Amino acid sequence: MSEITHINSQGNASMVNVAGKSNTHRKAIAEALITLPEIVLEKLINRELHLPKGPVFQTAIIAGIMAAKKTGDLIPLCHPLGLDNVQVEINMSGNVVKVRCTAELTAKTGVEMEALTGASVAALTIYDMCKALSHDIIISEIRLMEKTGGKNDFKRAS
Repeated sequence: MSEITHINSQGNASMVNVAGKSNTHRKAIAEALITLPEIVLEKLINRELHLPKGPVFQTAIIAGIMAAKKTGDLIPLCHPLGLDNVQVEINMSGNVVKVRCTAELTAKTGVEMEALTGASVAALTIYDMCKALSHDIIISEIRLMEKTGGKNDFKRAS
């Protein structure tokens, strides 16, 4: 992966031409971590934060799915993709929330950016819905965990 793919021969930004590529099944998983302060954790009931704006985690799941579907509109050189599947899972361990977004499709190009966008926007939604309680919320480690399909598979050690 030493070649920068979004720069053309004249040195300008360019969308990657996938016209000659074959469709393959592609899957990517990304995650984001959110550290919540105690004042926010006090609102946790049955693994959900219930705030005046609504159920935080359920809203974040929907936002993450919507964002993954809109990645091509948000990131200039991403191809618009018709995703076959997007799943957002939210789990907690202590005061850390883990958002995990999985995106899948059969196409000529991968879904890493869709998974990363979904995880990022879900994390931002949690921040947005909780910020009235505290600004001491930390979003960290937005990262690709694995991808399959295409030229190179990748899997990060957990």
